Amino acid sequence: MAGHSKWANIKHKKAKEDAKRSKIFTKHIREITVAAREGGGDPDTNPRLSLAIDNAKADNLPKDNIERAVKKGTGELDDGTGNYEDVTYEGYGPGGIAYFIEATSNNLNRTVGDIRHIFTKHGGNLGTDGSVGYMFDQKGSIKVKNEGLDEEEFMLIAIDAGAEEFEAEEDFFEVITSRETLFDVRKNLEEQDVEIESADLIRIPATEVKADPDTARKNLKLMEKFDDNDDVSNIFTNMKMDDETLALAEEES
Repeated sequence: MAGHSKWANIKHKKAKEDAKRSKIFTKHIREITVAAREGGGDPDTNPRLSLAIDNAKADNLPKDNIERAVKKGTGELDDGTGNYEDVTYEGYGPGGIAYFIEATSNNLNRTVGDIRHIFTKHGGNLGTDGSVGYMFDQKGSIKVKNEGLDEEEFMLIAIDAGAEEFEAEEDFFEVITSRETLFDVRKNLEEQDVEIESADLIRIPATEVKADPDTARKNLKLMEKFDDNDDVSNIFTNMKMDDETLALAEEES
């Protein structure tokens, strides 16, 4: 679990630094669009849409953009960009590190070509469906700013709300839930006046792999390249993100 939290912390800081960049907005818009298409345009009855809108608001996506994305998803608006759909890719990075990548695409040929190219260029390879998916468990992740919160008191609140696990990071607390209870736990925390920073479905490796510094650096570079691709929404690996690896990540940033 700690490895996921380290990478989550890196992405969390990076997202805040890049919040005004168009690619962050693009990823939120795509997620809202797909969520609305699959579950309808009412966030009160569509948990995925509710989470997507809240996460977009946290990164200051304008209200008009959110409304247009919802209308595109429900079919009320055609902006000429085609239909987006969820797709996943599996593969290996340098040193045999397993990768599970989630993307949202309106052109699957383009996206798989981009993913394959990034893997190949940076010492990895694209695998077949199921080649690494079994190595990851899907969970829910809720992040809460820890400023002004007592760790032990909040941990008890989180457990009462239905959390499976709890972790304290430098700037935030992370509440881990089952995949099925993410929305309910978030709602329970909000009813306790807890301010939610983000809530997402994540994939946690069953076993982490310790990488030497060179392998870690290469994989961190590969992760950044995937994150820079507009179609890619999430990158999960089984590389152990300890303090040493985190220091390498900060050197690369």
